[in-house]
Amino acid sequence: MEKEEKAVRMPKVWEALIVLCVLILVLAVGIIVYGVDPHVPMLIGVAAAAIMAKILGYHWEQIEHFMIKGISKAMQSIIILVIIGVLIGVWLNAGVVPAMIYYGLNILKPSIFFVATVLICSITALATGTSWGTMGTMGVALMGIGFGLGLNPAMTAGAIISGSYFGDKMSPLSDTTNLAPAMAGTDIMSHIKFMILPTAIVYAITLVFFGIMGFTVTSDGVADVSKVLDLQVALKDMFTINPALLLPPVIVIVAVALKMPAIPGISLGIVAGIVVGMIFQPDATLGSFFECGMNGFACETGIYEIDRLLNTGGLMNMTFSISMTIIAMMFGGIMEETHQLEVIVNKLKKIVKTPAGLVSLTEVTSIVSNATMPEQYISLVVPGRMYSEEYKKMELSPTTLSNALESSGTVTSALIPWNTCGVFITSTLGISAMQYAPWAVFNWLMPIACIVMAFLGVTVADKDGVRLCKKRKAKAA
Repeated sequence: MEKEEKAVRMPKVWEALIVLCVLILVLAVGIIVYGVDPHVPMLIGVAAAAIMAKILGYHWEQIEHFMIKGISKAMQSIIILVIIGVLIGVWLNAGVVPAMIYYGLNILKPSIFFVATVLICSITALATGTSWGTMGTMGVALMGIGFGLGLNPAMTAGAIISGSYFGDKMSPLSDTTNLAPAMAGTDIMSHIKFMILPTAIVYAITLVFFGIMGFTVTSDGVADVSKVLDLQVALKDMFTINPALLLPPVIVIVAVALKMPAIPGISLGIVAGIVVGMIFQPDATLGSFFECGMNGFACETGIYEIDRLLNTGGLMNMTFSISMTIIAMMFGGIMEETHQLEVIVNKLKKIVKTPAGLVSLTEVTSIVSNATMPEQYISLVVPGRMYSEEYKKMELSPTTLSNALESSGTVTSALIPWNTCGVFITSTLGISAMQYAPWAVFNWLMPIACIVMAFLGVTVADKDGVRLCKKRKAKAA
């Protein structure tokens, strides 16, 4: 047994690069060339990682354990996927989502819709600390409202994602906002305080962008008022619309804001949805809620817009995301436990000589982690562990590291189609990552801005917490 353990060795850099190249190649060919789902290409990547693990001396039992260990790290995400699938199906059958859409169409106009969407999702995610919960509740309704207003659904999804991730990133209730400073060795309030300036700059740019886009689509005459009225009439014909139907999302937001964990908080929303549905929808039965929770809401009205809007939700519709999460984490488990990404990073660390370079390397590593070990938490934990000593050697504040982790690992997870966040968004909002990514302005601009600001000294602080830009200004004075 001891001889077998000694046979295991660290991978060489070129060996780890081969596995990454195989993954990137098969995903690119599968998704871009053939337009297939990422599941099977990702499974080929798992096979490549497993073969390399065998070459490194690991036994199949160990490799299997690595895959299971990787899946176990995403179990909370999988449970949330299941519950949100059920919640959407129940809320549709109860008339909760239709009521949110109906009243939203009365209030939100095309010119302010995108900015309002960013703000609504920002406030919800700030209050609850969960981007997934925000997108699975408010996001679903806002997609319906945008559709009713005749707006680009990919753009609507981008606004939802931008607001949700801003709120998640800045909320003290968020898992990632607590995890990043824990990995860097600082406290959460110092972490949030340091993030305020760079995040506020990017958020302001995001709001300006969506404000311009709102007025642009209005001037182009995209929104059709008659279509909005037709949609509202159709919703009233199918459901009893009552303000009390807005109670379940309020209950979820308040419950999570009061620090109830996300899973029981969202489950409370399911129960509330069933109760109000049984009260207000005459055709709703307990059996219909069970059916919609399992297979989603189904209707055939003959009106394309209504059928497209409402035929969704249910546990079975989440199996796409769940299966993708399992396969992706199998790959991530092997890559982490066999140190295949670590050896590449260790090589890169040797060429980094400046604080701005270290921040840039941290962000790139987090993004690569999101793509190769595709779970948001891993993109914070792995680079955080790898680089914490380097930040200490350069006498930098741990908030510099925690900000770099959040500004890349947290936000870019949504942009990668096979990441657990990307597959969740696709299943929940019904828009592929390739479609919404260009419009998720906050998510792709945040890491770029953080790197640029690192070279300007804004996102880099010394061990006393003083930003380098202030020190440079003091020296110049």
